[in-house]
Amino acid sequence: MRSLSIWLALSLSAIVCAVPAKDCAHKLKETVPPPRGWTKLRPAPADHTIELRIALPQPNFSVLEKHLYEVSDPFHERYGEHLSKEEVEALVAPHDESIHLVNEWLASHGIYEDDLSRSPAKDWVMVKVPVSLAEEMLKTEYHIWSHDASGNAIVRTTSYSIPEHLDEHIELVQPTTMFSRMKSLKSTVRFSDVEISSLAVNADQPPISVPSASGGKVDASCNETITITCIQQLYNAVGFTPSAKNGNQIGITGYLEQFANIADLQEFYADQRPDALNSTFKTILINGGLNNQTLSEAGAEADLDTQFAFGLTFPTPGTFFSTGGSPPFKPDVLTPDNSNEPYTEWLNFILKQENPPQTISTSYADDEQTVPVSFAKRVCEGFAQLGARGVSLMFSSGDGGVGDGDPDPATQECFTNDGRNVTRFVPLFPLPAHCEYGPKANQYIDLKLLHSVTGVGGTIHVPETAVFFSGGGFSDVVIPSSPYQNSAVSTFLDQLPAGTYEGLFNPNGRAIPDVSAQADLFKIFLSGEAILIGGTSAAAPTFSGIVSLLNSARLSQGLPPLGFLNPLIYAIHAATPSAFNDITVGNNPGCGTPGFNATKGWDPVTGVGTPNFGKLKDILTAL
Repeated sequence: MRSLSIWLALSLSAIVCAVPAKDCAHKLKETVPPPRGWTKLRPAPADHTIELRIALPQPNFSVLEKHLYEVSDPFHERYGEHLSKEEVEALVAPHDESIHLVNEWLASHGIYEDDLSRSPAKDWVMVKVPVSLAEEMLKTEYHIWSHDASGNAIVRTTSYSIPEHLDEHIELVQPTTMFSRMKSLKSTVRFSDVEISSLAVNADQPPISVPSASGGKVDASCNETITITCIQQLYNAVGFTPSAKNGNQIGITGYLEQFANIADLQEFYADQRPDALNSTFKTILINGGLNNQTLSEAGAEADLDTQFAFGLTFPTPGTFFSTGGSPPFKPDVLTPDNSNEPYTEWLNFILKQENPPQTISTSYADDEQTVPVSFAKRVCEGFAQLGARGVSLMFSSGDGGVGDGDPDPATQECFTNDGRNVTRFVPLFPLPAHCEYGPKANQYIDLKLLHSVTGVGGTIHVPETAVFFSGGGFSDVVIPSSPYQNSAVSTFLDQLPAGTYEGLFNPNGRAIPDVSAQADLFKIFLSGEAILIGGTSAAAPTFSGIVSLLNSARLSQGLPPLGFLNPLIYAIHAATPSAFNDITVGNNPGCGTPGFNATKGWDPVTGVGTPNFGKLKDILTAL
């Protein structure tokens, strides 16, 4: 029967297009308005190389969604029964006829099997071609576009077409219409204005009483400087030692030539984690990524992430993934580097791994509205594959409050990018706002109601309050919100005075963040010097460190890792609210507004709150 269906498909394609595939009638696949904040400079050089990524449909993805929902639902009998790499790949594999018809189209342009690469499931085809050939294949014109604010430039088009008979066999082709400038959440790493040498803490100052903390107390110094000890005390994790031999791992992603310096790590360990001295992490280089160890090249983002994530979880094996790609395109260079989106390079790599880390933290993103919905959908389907395999993914929620990620209200651009230039709060991507899966269809972008990444907002000081830059709000792309967060989010919205920010946000959209953690005044070592630094880039690896400790506790008892967290988070919050420290003070201003307020229960500044490791461990090792 399968061979018959392929024969029928090929026969129909011959009827539809009885000429070489490259000469078939084309159909417009995607178009976007001229992107706000970008200027078209001139046609792209004909010999500029682009790696086209062609996404083939995943006809059985709904089955994968069902598995993801069941293994992630703590009330389901299959909770924790994660799928293998091979099982996941079988569920996302395209039909044979899609593979054949796309091969036929590529061959008509002189591109054969030896010229391309495929994802393990064959749902992505990657081929490097010059702009001139890409324009012929997609019936489009590429131009050099310059970003007005930064001066960065990329090669993109605002529309493209594919042969009509391939419309059901190709979901998208990129890079085409995506004008994202993936970066370290614009300014998510925030250097403190306080000189660390000027800090003077009275050694006799009594500890701060925090009932939920380890021993009910937190060192007074933690109001001026956050260290590993502060996190352990505040989140009730003092005394727990993870295993180095139970298979648990934690990973940190790095992009844009952010290098994690090992000498800085040793300085950090000497200062805050002496038992970890002379230990290090594994570095994996992806797509030409580097991790140069010259002190002057140490990256603030990379050092922050690795020092706190690996410091919190020592001796758990840690991995730093350094992914190359998407350097600023130089319009005056005749042979520029490839300008692809680097996040997909990492995602494709990690999906190929047999045993990826069970916990992975990321602190990079861009405005939601710069990312085509088709691309967001496919990235989220990649996240879903990892979630089904038992991987927990954390993303920092951004540092612009309800704004576009820019922590400076004077330079925030809080307008839609659809040609209307309407004032709007601006969520970020990639974040859980995009990645929705589950049993009910979301008609707006045909995603589902269960998402597979966790957004982490920020707090500050002891007792904790919301930090002003904590990104949060509601997606304009994913509607409606997730079923497991509906009750928590509805409670917040019901308490919001009628008309508040009407028209500035979508109250029916997926709400972020899910959780939060400390996000400012972190003491790290950068280029050999001690500095204070902050941002939700600090919150994400901190919360990830707590998740990794929980995974270690479970694995040591023969239990599976936590995997996709959000159904579990909201279920625990509903049943045992004290497992999270509720943050009720603070707000996240942006776009010329005070933003949202932190309130009792979930809020779009701090989510359900910060973790109480001790209580969570007791709950999760009994589950």
